[in-house]
Parts: sequence; C-alpha cells; structure tokens
Amino acid sequence: MSIVIETQNLRRCYGTGVTLVAAVNGISVSIEQGEFTAIIGPSGSGKSTLLNLIGGLDQPDEGRVLLQGQDIAAMTGNAISDFRRDHIGFIFQAYNLIPVLSAHENIEYIMLLQGVPKLNRQARVLEMLGLVGLKGLGHRRPAELSGGQQQRVAVARAMASKPDIILADEPTANLDSKTGAELLDLMRELNAEQGLTFLFSTHDQMIMARAQRLVHIKDGIIEQDESR
Repeated sequence: MSIVIETQNLRRCYGTGVTLVAAVNGISVSIEQGEFTAIIGPSGSGKSTLLNLIGGLDQPDEGRVLLQGQDIAAMTGNAISDFRRDHIGFIFQAYNLIPVLSAHENIEYIMLLQGVPKLNRQARVLEMLGLVGLKGLGHRRPAELSGGQQQRVAVARAMASKPDIILADEPTANLDSKTGAELLDLMRELNAEQGLTFLFSTHDQMIMARAQRLVHIKDGIIEQDESR
C-alpha cells in the first residue's frame, strides 16, 4: 500500500519559559492508503494537536508533514487553504455545517470552490446523500436534521471532493451511543467499499473497537503503535 501522509519529527509547543509544554514532541508516523486508524490517548495527550498538524490547521515548530510529496508544514496562506480543500476531508465533533445552506448545498460547497461543473456537482451530491443514507433529505437545513443526520452530512461533505484522507476529530462526541455506532459502521463500510482512508483522534471505545490500527499517544509522544 502507498503512504498517503507522513510526519517527520513533528513538534508543537505551547507557552513560554517554565510554562512551555510540548503538545507534540518529535512524532514520526505514516498512514497508508485505505487505513482506518485511530490516534488515542487521555485528555491533553496531544492527539488533537497532532491531527490538526496533519490536516494543516496548525503549523509545527519543527518537523514536516508530507502529503502527495509536498510539505504541508511549509505552506502558508492561500496555498495551504487550497491544498486542504483539494486533498483533505474533515469531520468535526461539532459538525461545522453552514446553517443557512441545505444538506445538498453543504455537501456541494467544496466542489463549488474547486470549480467542478454544476452537473458533476449535482450528480456527486446525490451519490453522497445515497451513500450516507440521506436520500431525499438534501433540501433540509441542519436545524431540520437530527445530530446523527447532521454528522452524516458532514461525512458526505468530507467525501465529496474525493480527498486523499479524511480526518475525524471526536466525530461521535455529540451523539448518543446508538447513533454513534451507526455512524461508525457507516464509515467503516465506506472505508472497506470505497477504499477511503480515515484517521481519527478519539477516546471513544466504539471507534477503538472498529479501528484496524491504534496509535497510542501520551505526553506528546507515541507510546504504542498496534495494528490489528
């Protein structure tokens, strides 16, 4: 399998002087195509910081993040925004849908920014709605959907632009256990059938149980990296 994304000696610190904390302290890790991997660890371990660095939402103090042979960590401004848009899908615990747009429009939005022709966009949105079990609900705005349905829209939005990797930060945190389990089973199914690469940051036991690989982080370093 080919490597989708790789970090090399990644380091990110917060604070100064005696309050300086290395949230990520020299982490090197690679994610291969088609993986369903979870970064796990206690609160404050650095797992969300690592995911943000991998996704280009934060910049490291040292090290590299390589995707498609390009160093995300060296990009700034529009370059990193455009690169994220075209290569990385995001799923957040708070859904982060645009409230004034319908589910259809939320899914379509990134493709609109990419300049995808209208007919192609429309076909892709309908395909995504079907894949996540929301066929016929594309006209509804986020407030008219349940939390589980909103997160399904977020999953569809993350997949719509056909990214190299989908990053999910605590995607089940705001869902009840039944809805969370259904969403995770959906993502696992999409991973198996579509070959999508998923990387989670989580302490949810349901995600850990479904992950093929667990990267254990504590105090900003990798304690254990186990494949199952």
